[in-house]
Amino acid sequence: MALVLAALAGCGAPPGLGEPTSVPTHSATPTTPGPSTAPTTPPATAPSLSTVTPTPDAGLVATACRNGPTGQRVLQLLRGRAGVLPANVRVQIRTGPLCAGDWQFTVLAVTGHEELQVVTRGKPTAPVLVTAGTDVCTIEVRATSPAGIRTLACDAGPASGPGA
Repeated sequence: MALVLAALAGCGAPPGLGEPTSVPTHSATPTTPGPSTAPTTPPATAPSLSTVTPTPDAGLVATACRNGPTGQRVLQLLRGRAGVLPANVRVQIRTGPLCAGDWQFTVLAVTGHEELQVVTRGKPTAPVLVTAGTDVCTIEVRATSPAGIRTLACDAGPASGPGA
């Protein structure tokens, strides 16, 4: 222990870090400010609201499908291989198809039955059925669909119609 203290006692402050012996002083005459010649910049202006076009994420809100699928294409899908609707049932497109990302949501009025909600996804010319029914908020829709489709399918609740 004494050896450590003796070794530390020999260490002083490094050169240049000791107490200052004198502080240099400067004397200067104050100057009077002259006329300013700073460059002028034009004031910043915000663009007019008519020129600003918001570009929301395509998946946040479901909007009318611009490039399809059409309601008729969704009906063909349901009456085709999916076998959800028999050919003799009268159906009217009530809402949609609405698109968000590559997903679509459609509501059909089926004569004599409850409204039928349909969720599809994929290419507009060849949509693939995800689910159809009165409550289409499935695990797949909740977990993987864009927010716009999830809102329509899950937050609106099951469809109601005659007999519901």
